[in-house]
Amino acid sequence: MSSELIHRLQFAFTVTYHYLFPQLTMGLALLIVVLKTVALKTNHQSWDRAARFWGRIFAINFVFGVVTGIPMEFEFGTNWARFSQVSGGVIGQPLAMEGVFSFFLESAFLGLFLYGEKRLSRLGHWFSSVMVFLGSWISGFFIIMTDAWMQHPVAYSIGPRGQYQVTSFWGLLTNPWGLLQYAHNMTGAVITGAFVMSAVGAYYLLEGRQREYGCIFLKVGVIAGLISTIAIIFPTGDAAGKYVARNQPVAIAAMEGLYKSAAGAPIVILGQPNEETGQIDNPLAVNDVLSYLIYGTTKAEVKGLDQFPRDQWPQALALLFYSYHIMAGLGTWFVLIMAIGAFLLWRRQLFQTNWVLWALLLSFPLPYIANTAGWLTAELGRQPWLIYGLMRTSAGYSNLVSAGNGLFTLLGFMGLYALLSILFTVLMYREINHGPEAAGHGAAAHAV
Repeated sequence: MSSELIHRLQFAFTVTYHYLFPQLTMGLALLIVVLKTVALKTNHQSWDRAARFWGRIFAINFVFGVVTGIPMEFEFGTNWARFSQVSGGVIGQPLAMEGVFSFFLESAFLGLFLYGEKRLSRLGHWFSSVMVFLGSWISGFFIIMTDAWMQHPVAYSIGPRGQYQVTSFWGLLTNPWGLLQYAHNMTGAVITGAFVMSAVGAYYLLEGRQREYGCIFLKVGVIAGLISTIAIIFPTGDAAGKYVARNQPVAIAAMEGLYKSAAGAPIVILGQPNEETGQIDNPLAVNDVLSYLIYGTTKAEVKGLDQFPRDQWPQALALLFYSYHIMAGLGTWFVLIMAIGAFLLWRRQLFQTNWVLWALLLSFPLPYIANTAGWLTAELGRQPWLIYGLMRTSAGYSNLVSAGNGLFTLLGFMGLYALLSILFTVLMYREINHGPEAAGHGAAAHAV
């Protein structure tokens, strides 16, 4: 295997594993604020204990996110030195702000939230949860704006030595691509948080214990889940997709498996891309829908891959096609199960409907898969560019680091992260098994 491929695999592995943790913390941050707001308004101790419980879950994920995030900072230099050399003047600024401002904001107030409740007023403790939420979401903003510049470079100039420089920091932070990507990504994080919270609530009810808290978790999780699963499709997904179609039309063609340009282009629901024949095998397609989704009319022409040079096609085209369809397919399931859950919650039947509780419990890994597939879609769609239109991936990796060295460190990361996975599972199981009541003082004072 080439050095380039090894470097790509190593960064892909480390960033994919790392993002398993921030997506939950960013989603839970909002839901913890909801729990604390209800507790502050109603003075129900059970909601306070519920927030405390999810604060501990948040903290475990936060720690593992920090541990797995640090290596990626070094990989910019060890694996992608040529990319860092020319683009460090741009990407270094939002990455530095993420560490200096949002990370410290999040970590400082997380400490207050976890250990300062007895020293703070009820309003002060609520405020600490809000600041944790802001810190985590601002952190995500700076990271996504960094990636968005690689997808859609704006507000830059080329220096005398070929390095890219920021001409407007405000322009960098208001990159339209980044704003749309941020809205879509954070909605996905809320979906993860909602499904995990719903799954824990369903688990408690199916086990016949911690019933009061199981009901709280299901209420918050299902309502937040319904809102976020709708928003992930429209408006955030719809707007992001149309922007990609305008600025990376070759990526849309590859995502949809559209090998040939077509007026009234169909959307392929199922099928297998065949690069040798230039068509989709065994397609299940709906005519005219793709043209309508992109341009608002069923007669519009959508450019296919035949309109672009072969060396500009996204690499790993089949993986891109499948990743996109997995993301879209799971999004449909998310809306369906959360809509059923919300309907039963409204009818006061959710807590007794075991098949829906089982569906919610078993669905908790699916948002992780969908978020991973979404990021694969975004990053594979950008290929063969590292910085779209400016630098190819083949020009950005550290060519002096051999494939053997890269493979050795990749295997090392895989072994280390396997151990971390075991530790994480044990810690999460212990907290969920103990439940919210373990940190409480006596029985809950009020019914749900």
